[in-house]
Amino acid sequence: MGMLNTGDILETIKMIQEENLDIRTITMGISLIDCIDSDIDRACEKVYEKMMRRAENLVKTGEDIEKQYGIPIINKRISVTPISIVSAATKQSPVKFARTLQRVAEGTGVNYIGGYSALVHKGFSAGDKELIESIPEALAETTNVCSSVNIGSTKAGINMDAVAMMGRIIREASEKTADNHCFGAAKIVVFCNAPEDNPFMAGAFHGVGEYDTEINVGVSGPGVVRAALAKHPDANISEIADVIKKTAFKITRMGQLVGTEASKRLGVPFGIVDLSLAPTPAVGDSVAHILEEIGLESCGAHGTTACLAMLNDAVKKGGVMASSHVGGLSGAFIPVSEDAGMIDAANRGALSLEKLEAMTAVCSVGLDMIVIPGDTPADTISAIIADEAAIGMVNSKTTAVRVIPAIGMKEGDTLEFGGLFGSGPVMKVSPFSSAKFISRGGRIPAPLQSLKN
Repeated sequence: MGMLNTGDILETIKMIQEENLDIRTITMGISLIDCIDSDIDRACEKVYEKMMRRAENLVKTGEDIEKQYGIPIINKRISVTPISIVSAATKQSPVKFARTLQRVAEGTGVNYIGGYSALVHKGFSAGDKELIESIPEALAETTNVCSSVNIGSTKAGINMDAVAMMGRIIREASEKTADNHCFGAAKIVVFCNAPEDNPFMAGAFHGVGEYDTEINVGVSGPGVVRAALAKHPDANISEIADVIKKTAFKITRMGQLVGTEASKRLGVPFGIVDLSLAPTPAVGDSVAHILEEIGLESCGAHGTTACLAMLNDAVKKGGVMASSHVGGLSGAFIPVSEDAGMIDAANRGALSLEKLEAMTAVCSVGLDMIVIPGDTPADTISAIIADEAAIGMVNSKTTAVRVIPAIGMKEGDTLEFGGLFGSGPVMKVSPFSSAKFISRGGRIPAPLQSLKN
C-alpha cells in the first residue's frame, strides 16, 4: 500500500460515510474438479465438504477486515466450477448439486453462490443440456444459488441452439417463481465471452484455468464518482475524464487492499480486482446519476452512449494503475432495477430497451436486471440474447442478458424485488416476432476478428 497520509485517510472516511463507497463483494472461487464422482450423492458430499472447509472463515474474515479498516464489504460470496462439468459423470439431474450449494450457503453464511452454470459457446458436451434444462427447478428450490450460461464468444461464434433454449429457460424460471417476484429469472445471466474470474452475481463461476481456490474482489463507488464530478461543474470533458480516472484509482486501491488482506488471512491466492462501478438502489450510488452529473437531463437522452463510453474508459485507466491484477468484468454496470437513476429514467420514458442495448456496446455486461412484460414470448427473449451476444462477439467484449419476464404484468407496471435488487419498471419490448429466426437453430460463425493468430 505504501505510506498513507492523514489527508488520504480522511478523504477515504468521507467517501465511505457520505458517498456510499463500499467493497461490493469478496468472492472466493473454489474448484470442484476433484469432487467429480459418478455417484451423485458421493459427489455432492465431496462438494459440501470441500466448500465448507475452504470457505468456513470467509464471512468472518470479511467482517474482521470491515472492522479493522472501516470499509463496508456488502457481500461475501463463493463461485464454483461450472456444475455441468461436475455433474456430467453422474448422468442424473444436477438439481441435487443446487441443493448442496444451498446447504453450503446456509452453512457458511455467504450471500450468494455462483456456478450453477454451463459453457456452451460452440456446442453441448456431456452434462450441459441436463444442467440447462434443470435451471428453472434448481433456482426455484434455492434462495442463494445463481446460474449462468455462456452461449457465445468471439472465438467460437454464437450457439443459436443454446440461445433458443435460454429464452425458454428464462421464461420457465420466471413462471416457477411467479409467487416470489419472478426471482428465479433474476438469478440467471446469459453471457457472450464470459470471464472465468468474475466476482459479481449472478454471473460468477470459477473457470477451469483458475487457481484451486482464490479470492476475487469487486468494488463499487458510483456515488464517489458522482460526488467528485459535482465539485467540477464547469470542467471540460478532458478534465471530467481525469477526475473520474483519479477517483477510480482511489476506489480500486481499496479493493486491492481488501483483496490482499483477505487472501493473506484465508491462506489462498489473490486473483483479481474487478473495477466495475456497481450501483445499488441506495440513493447516491447510481451510474445514471453520474451521466446526469456530466450534463444529461436524463440518462437515456442523446449523448448517453458517449458519456458512458468516456466513464467506462476512465474507470479502467484509473483502476488498472491501482491494482496488480485487474479482471472480471471491469466497467460500468447499467442494471435497470438496481440503479435508482435508471429506474427514474425508465419511468419517465427517457430510457428504452433499444437505448440500453446501444449503451452496452461501450460498457460492461449488457442488458442487466431489465423487467419485461409477462407475456413476452420465449423466442423474443432469445432474440434479445442473440442481439446482445452479437455486440459482445463482434467487439471482443463480455456482454450479458439478465431479463425478468414479470408474469401477469404489462408495460408500465412495476415489479418490486427489495434489497440490493430494487424494483423494476416493466419495459416495452418490440411486438414484432423473431420466431422464424430463432427456430432455425445452428451457429452464427465466429467473426473475422476471431482470427488473430
